Amino acid sequence: MYVIPDFLCNAGGVTVSYFEMVQNAYDYYWEVDLVHERLDKKMTAAFHAVHTAAQEHKVNNRVAAYLVAVSRVAETVRLRGWA
Repeated sequence: MYVIPDFLCNAGGVTVSYFEMVQNAYDYYWEVDLVHERLDKKMTAAFHAVHTAAQEHKVNNRVAAYLVAVSRVAETVRLRGWA
């Protein structure tokens, strides 16, 4: 059985909300097909990042998803010079 972490499964709604925020900020709206295409690209990349981390670290997908998330936050903090 292959289990996808709950917060990865639910990330699609949050991602589309972000897309809506961007569209509203620029008063430029995308066709629904473009939203689906961009969502598919983001979610597929997220899935592969989690799957790869699980394989590399020999952990389950939920732990791998946390590893990916924490490493991304840590990198952002580093790039912004906060740490």
